[in-house]
Amino acid sequence: MPSTSRPADARVPAARRVVFVDGVRTPFGRARKDGLYAHTRADDLAVRTVRELLRRHPQLPPERVDDVALAATTQQGDQGLTLGRTVAMLAGLPATVPGFAIDRMCAGAMTAVTTTAAAIGFGAQDVTVAGGVEHMGHHPMGFDADPNPRFLAERIVAADALNMGVTAENLHDRFPALTRERADAYGVASQEKYAAALASGRIEPDLVPVALRDPEHGWGLATADEPPRPGTTVAAIAGLPTPFRAGGRVTAGTSAPLTDGAASCLLAAEDVALELGLPVRMRMVSFAYAGVEPEVMGLGPVPATHKALERAGLSIDDIGLFEINEAFAVQVLSFLDAFGIADDDPRVNPYGGAIAVGHPLASSGVRLMTQLARQFEEHPEVRYGITTMCVGLGQGGTVIWENPAYDAEEAAR
Repeated sequence: MPSTSRPADARVPAARRVVFVDGVRTPFGRARKDGLYAHTRADDLAVRTVRELLRRHPQLPPERVDDVALAATTQQGDQGLTLGRTVAMLAGLPATVPGFAIDRMCAGAMTAVTTTAAAIGFGAQDVTVAGGVEHMGHHPMGFDADPNPRFLAERIVAADALNMGVTAENLHDRFPALTRERADAYGVASQEKYAAALASGRIEPDLVPVALRDPEHGWGLATADEPPRPGTTVAAIAGLPTPFRAGGRVTAGTSAPLTDGAASCLLAAEDVALELGLPVRMRMVSFAYAGVEPEVMGLGPVPATHKALERAGLSIDDIGLFEINEAFAVQVLSFLDAFGIADDDPRVNPYGGAIAVGHPLASSGVRLMTQLARQFEEHPEVRYGITTMCVGLGQGGTVIWENPAYDAEEAAR
């Protein structure tokens, strides 16, 4: 006979707070034949970051990691084969720990973070590893891509929308206030701020050394970023060519260099972090992604930030620190103008940005977060900070974070 008892109700988890436990990255190398990682595999770079996270936090039982999400923009060769799973296995995590690969171009690592954070917040997972890797020396951006011809035939995108440098030139065209002079000054300031942060010991703590093997020179060790150009001046870059357009305004001095590197972070539910004795360096408040016209993709962070602020019930005036990915100087300047922020506002990229340190596409989102976490520790008077970036094909992503070290009395001084 059929049962007459009432079926049990499923247990629906309550939303939980998600925290950023820690983040690390490799030193970044120039993507060229004689670059730092010319003879190093991309997946090995990612493995090194995951191993370092586990080494730094021995109180975390490896089997407690519920998922590993790793991003790459070009998912082939040494960046293929479901990176999250293969890197987890190579890093020594138990076979019971699953993993997956993810792609949102420049916002790959950011999306790995928000995707697994959503699972933690829902209660489906407790601890995750999220990050990204890009070896642009092995996998040039767009190499072997086969865009659907309907994009152009049906005028879905402009003919130059797939060239990121051209989209930066388009921003200069659309907004006359975004002059080359402003972009040059911003590019030089990025180099200066990075050099100051390096000299004061703010960069190295987040780096994990990487063993190198060169067929001609033998073994070595990568311990420092390769792309920065200390001592860059406005006069020195004023005459640089404009490779994306004859007589244009975007130069190598105002663009992120092509870069190789990886970055990963640990995320957890706040109660689980406290249970395991893991540090709570940031609390996630909200996140959002938005689309814009692909031919002006650098505007993407603006609507994404508006959405994230609205969801958090905050305004731009509540934000005390900004980590904005510097794909191009003009892209950052367009964000600053949209929110009425000065070009030299000290809240913006205090350690410099990708123009100086490089932009290994899918890994950069976690670099931004790792730097913001360190800045929170330095600034207890700041409660909220933002990590934001533009994304190829016309997107933007923004994550708002809360400082667990926030001191209201310090803020009132």
